[in-house]
Amino acid sequence: MPEMPPWLDDGEIPDMPDFPGDFDDDFLPEESGPVIQKIKSENLGSIENLDDLRSVWGDCKRCGLSQTRKNLVFGEGNQSASVLFIGEGPGADEDRQGRPFVGKSGELLTRMIEAMGLTRNDVFIANIVKCRPPGNRDPEPGEILTCIPVLRRQIEIIKPKLIVCLGRVSAQSLLSTKDSITRLRGSFHKYEGIDLLVTFHPAYLLRSPEKKRDAWADLQLVMERIGLKNG
Repeated sequence: MPEMPPWLDDGEIPDMPDFPGDFDDDFLPEESGPVIQKIKSENLGSIENLDDLRSVWGDCKRCGLSQTRKNLVFGEGNQSASVLFIGEGPGADEDRQGRPFVGKSGELLTRMIEAMGLTRNDVFIANIVKCRPPGNRDPEPGEILTCIPVLRRQIEIIKPKLIVCLGRVSAQSLLSTKDSITRLRGSFHKYEGIDLLVTFHPAYLLRSPEKKRDAWADLQLVMERIGLKNG
């Protein structure tokens, strides 16, 4: 049996913000609204690299999240990564620094990635929305719809072998489902022909450390699928 990584035995890290609850609304609103048409007209599909995509997205004012954020968090990592990790949205630390997963949950994610035999430089890390929702609430469906075109184009440019959705909001958004994370995790799904696996968000693992073994089992599935040594 593979050796358990050290992060499995860590206790809860205190002073974490509340982790969002379940979606109460449908993923997609009935009408996408004019802002979505504006995004479509930007023709993101013609952009061939992440630097140009970041420039086009610019100092985004496409939804209300721009009014409360400090920094837009575009994502970072290897632009040819085999594994793409997708979280929910930036937290307070990420908003201050303009980088994804740099707070306590980011420390845990880094250790999870290293337990797989990878580094953050080997993978790409992004979020469903690029700006922090106030109070660490769930992104609203309209905010997700506004931001997800740029994430979809990021995926198309990176061409990962496998996507890891960190948490319920990420999984529900990419898979267009209201299924719970309990139902979604533990097996592979497909997103535009790409293998997709759902696991717990690191922030949830900090609050519920008893779930770390389940998360490690999920990561072992990822390692097996992409040919990494497991133990």
